[in-house]
Parts: sequence; structure tokens; C-alpha cells
Amino acid sequence: MLKVLASTWPLLFGLMLLMLGNGMQGTLLGIRGGIEEFSTTQMSIVMSCYFVGFLFGSRLAPEMIRRVGHVRVYAALGSLISAVLILYAAAPNWIAWSVMRVLIGFSFSGVYITAESWLNNASTNETRGQALSLYLIVQMIGIIAAQALLNFGDPSGYILFVIPSVLVSLSFTPILLSISPAPAFDTTKRLSFKALYQASPLGCVGMFLLGGVFSAQFGMASVWGTQAGLNIRDLSIFIASIYVGGLFLQFPIGMLSDRMDRRVLILALAIAGGIVLMVPVLFDVPFVMLIGVGVLMGGISNPLYSLLLAYVNDYLDNSDMAAASAGLMFINGIGAISGPIVTGWLMGAIGPSGFFLYMGIIFILLAAYAGWRMTQRRATPDAQGGYTAISPTASVVTIEAALEQSDADSQTTQS
Repeated sequence: MLKVLASTWPLLFGLMLLMLGNGMQGTLLGIRGGIEEFSTTQMSIVMSCYFVGFLFGSRLAPEMIRRVGHVRVYAALGSLISAVLILYAAAPNWIAWSVMRVLIGFSFSGVYITAESWLNNASTNETRGQALSLYLIVQMIGIIAAQALLNFGDPSGYILFVIPSVLVSLSFTPILLSISPAPAFDTTKRLSFKALYQASPLGCVGMFLLGGVFSAQFGMASVWGTQAGLNIRDLSIFIASIYVGGLFLQFPIGMLSDRMDRRVLILALAIAGGIVLMVPVLFDVPFVMLIGVGVLMGGISNPLYSLLLAYVNDYLDNSDMAAASAGLMFINGIGAISGPIVTGWLMGAIGPSGFFLYMGIIFILLAAYAGWRMTQRRATPDAQGGYTAISPTASVVTIEAALEQSDADSQTTQS
């Protein structure tokens, strides 16, 4: 892994700076929105708009890259991100923020696709699995560290908006000055949603439901913390705990998934998630216990994402992997758009506990559907693909690489 790190560190370092900037802006807006006295409904719309932009970016950015090249797309969209991060503080209006969130979601989607294309191109078949693992670790470290940076300024001022803008600008340097050549970007064939659903109904429904969970975590956690009266220090610790859990539980759950019927593991994790998230809904828990809820929430939802990808891969031919990755990401993005809006509605109706209630209900629905699907289809064939840990913030490029890598690992194991 050290050899892989030595050859790809400029790309990984640049991606970590991107995650620092993105991790800061999501939490910071929730805090600043409370200061500006935006309603929960208004903030839910603002947060949802990021995923609208991200979804459009995932569809349009590849065509932009093919037309004008990786370098121009990366530089243009990165510059737009830096500008928007500054404009948040200059125009504290929820409608303006909504428009800017669409722009920044679109831009981050394009930037991730560009940077991940470089990373994937810099890896060989032998090192791609290690590169994907390093990328996951770098992403999580970036988001966790971003929460700590929130304590170094006043959210009612400008400095905390300047910091992520500078970090994103600095992220250009190691990537654009890297000696790695810009990779070719091939057109991915389409796989109809009907064909994808027929291949794995549980995978499609699960990805849709998890989209709502992730968008609630990423977009509404800071809104919840502000409504619940948490100070910046406690809020940053809670949000960091979500990603700490997601980082450390990915790999043990991945090992389990390669040794058992994945549907059983999906069912068990969904039930556990529902139980954990109902605890702060039903009881007035101390902050220390909330940190534990955050760790388990992230530690369950993040591996579930990778687990569902691996499960869908078990029913795909190699030629369908690229098209399936694009379809699954689109399904996840549709679910993500609704997450903040429904969460905001629940929080407005019953208070801060609506944040946990929404995600708890989603996990229960996933458990119920997984249990039903187990009665409709026999267990996965013995030739299961491998599990590759991947973050929900990854683009279609990394999802496709993960599916291919898991299949290659499975073939190696069987031989």
C-alpha cells in the first residue's frame, strides 16, 4: 500500500483538500442558517438542492470532459466552487443559497469525476483495490478533519467561508501539476432501469432508500444540531463521529459479507440501524450516548452502501458493470434529493428528534423489503463477487472501478 501511496499521493492529497472544503460547507451552512433565522423548511430545501446539482453533474460532467478535457473541466468547476463558498457569506438568503447549492453540487460532482478518473488511471489492476481503500480513508479523514476546522472561527462572519474556499483552490495544485497524464474518458453504455431492477430489486430499492439516509446525514445533521441547541464544538464532534463509524466498520462488515448470504447481512444491519436511531427518538439521551448513536449510524449506513453495490454485482455480467454503476448512482441521487426535505418536514412537525425518526423509518423500510425479497428469490449463487469499501460521496468512476475490482478479487479467490 505504501508503494501505491507514493505514486498517487498528489491525487489523494488534492482529493482530501476537496473533502475538507465540502465537509466544512455542509455543516457550516446549517449553523449559519440558524444564525440567520432560516426556518427548518427553508434549510431543508437549501440542503436538498446540493443533491439536485450533484445528480445533474453526474449525468452532464462526463460529456463536458469528453468535449473540453479533464484539465479545463477541473479548473473551471473548481473555480466555481471557490467562488460560491465565498458568496454564501456575502448573500445570506435562503433562495440565493438554494441556487448556489445547485451550482456547488453540480461542480463537486464534476470535480470528483475528473479527479477520480485520474486516480483510477494511475492505478494498475494489481493496485486498484489498494488505491480504492486509500481513497476511502482519505475521504473520511477529510470530512472528519473538516469538522474540527469549524472551531477556528465565528460562523456569523466570513473567515469560516474563506477557509474551505482556500482549501478547494489549493486542491488544484497537486492534481494539475501531477505528472500523471489525463486519462481517456470513454462513453458508458446505458442499462435501462427496468433491466437493472430485474437484476436486483433489493439493490435498486436499497440504493434509493440509502440516498435519503446519506443526504439527511450530510445535509441535515448541522440543522438538527442547531435546532437541538448544540454548540459548535459538540456539533462538530457529533458529525465527525458519523464518519469515524463509517470508516472503521467498513472493513469488518466487508469481511463478513464475503462469507455469508449478503441479504441476511443487509437485513441485520437495517434492523440494527432502525433500533439505534429510535433510541434518541424515544429517550432523552445524554450527549455521550448521542456520539455512540452517530458512530453506529455511520458505521451501519456506509457499509450498507458498499454491501448493496457488491450484492448487485453478484447478478451482473462484466459487460454490464459500468452501465449499472451509473444507474445505481442515479437511483441513489433521486433518493438523496428527498431526504433533507422529508427530514425538515418531520423536524418542523415534532422537533429535532424528527432527524433520527426519518432515518430510523428508512432503515425499518429497508429491513422489511429485504426480508420480503428473501422469500421471493433464492440465495445469491455461490460465485459471489468480492466486497470493496466505497464512500457514498464517490462518483460513478469510482463505483465502476469498485465493481470491476470486486469481480476481479472474486475470480482470483476462486482460482
